[in-house]
Amino acid sequence: MALYAVPPSSPLQVPMAMADTMNEPLLEVGGLAAWYGAAQILFDVELEVRRGEVVALMGRNGAGKSTTLKAIMGLIAKRRGRVSFMGRDLSRASPHEAASAGLGYVPEDRRIFTDLSVMENLEVGRQPSRTWPGASKAPEWTTAKLFELFPNLGEMPDRPGGRMSGGEQQMLAVARTLMGNPYLVLLDEPSEGVAPVIVEQMAHMIQELKEQGVSILLSEQNMHFAELVSDRAYVLERGEIRYAGSMEALAADEDVRRAYLSM
Repeated sequence: MALYAVPPSSPLQVPMAMADTMNEPLLEVGGLAAWYGAAQILFDVELEVRRGEVVALMGRNGAGKSTTLKAIMGLIAKRRGRVSFMGRDLSRASPHEAASAGLGYVPEDRRIFTDLSVMENLEVGRQPSRTWPGASKAPEWTTAKLFELFPNLGEMPDRPGGRMSGGEQQMLAVARTLMGNPYLVLLDEPSEGVAPVIVEQMAHMIQELKEQGVSILLSEQNMHFAELVSDRAYVLERGEIRYAGSMEALAADEDVRRAYLSM
């Protein structure tokens, strides 16, 4: 498949001022638990994402990956634990407060506005430009830059979201989130249910974001896709972290993959 021909990310060449903060956690999650009604889904999940890092959150269907992202974003009503983002406590924050702080979220079901055009969907997500602590400018996204990243969208600026393919809607969901100029993106199952050519574009997109210093927490089942774009990985099983380490080590550990990732 064409997806597997995508080259792995090359090491970042970053300015010294940025390199000084690359190892500092941007997102820190500790003791995170979440419930749907009386059913507990997450059990003391702990993870972190550093600046400019892509981290894969992996596991089978029902392991709790999407719930973890929703709980971090404040979309789960019943949750407890610590969520710290850029030194700010988001443990009790609402979704709009998390978004205002620079945390982006692309849900698995996309949730684009089907009656609005591509351009109108993008405008809905627009937020002001941001700066990193220390006053260096964070990546700023415009419609022109996004159309370079997603040429398909640039060819259909006036098309309603409801008249787009699933892969095109996935691109639009990501682009709309980037219009908020996030420091970190929570990306839920980007390769699920889309054509291989779209998956390949998603891989290139993630690498481009990483090169610009944007961090990504990626919920994913596709081992090949995750291996192409991720620096580190956590593996969830029944709402608990069962593995934490480098993506390279996970790819080489057949026992872990067989126990927690194989179908």
